[in-house]
Amino acid sequence: MLSVPKEAEIMDTPKTEFAHIGKSVIIKGELSGSEDLYIDGQVEGSIELSGNRLIIGPHGQVRANVNAKGVVVQGKLDGNIRATERAELTKSAIAVGDIVAQRVAIEEGAYFKGKVDIQKDMSAKDGSKSDAVKSEAPKVAPAVSAPAGASSAAAGGSSSVTAKTTPGDGK
Repeated sequence: MLSVPKEAEIMDTPKTEFAHIGKSVIIKGELSGSEDLYIDGQVEGSIELSGNRLIIGPHGQVRANVNAKGVVVQGKLDGNIRATERAELTKSAIAVGDIVAQRVAIEEGAYFKGKVDIQKDMSAKDGSKSDAVKSEAPKVAPAVSAPAGASSAAAGGSSSVTAKTTPGDGK
């Protein structure tokens, strides 16, 4: 029987630790870091987490422009999201601002008001328009009902959207 040292088991475990800003914490100013961040308190200003993930928890209230590898909004966000990989708005999210990302997911029940710009390759320079997929979509009515599950924009387009998804009756 092969025995694996405990140190090896720990090394193989993926790290899912986040720096945590609790419910009672209020931050005003520029927030930057080189590790994943979970916000359940209040942040006003700007958040720069290039190469790392940001989760705005269900009690989080953020008034800031966000730049991160991945962004998940469960609480309130008033500001723009620039994610090099993925932006996700869960069913409890209230987000007002523009999203620029390679992949965007908006769950049924989320509130979103802003523009979505899907990028093919976020590693290219901002001035390079050949890497961006840009097309104007028609304006969407204020209330949009998404199919059961999450609605995901994975390819092509820039659109202005005001949406409040509502749960269906299962039919």
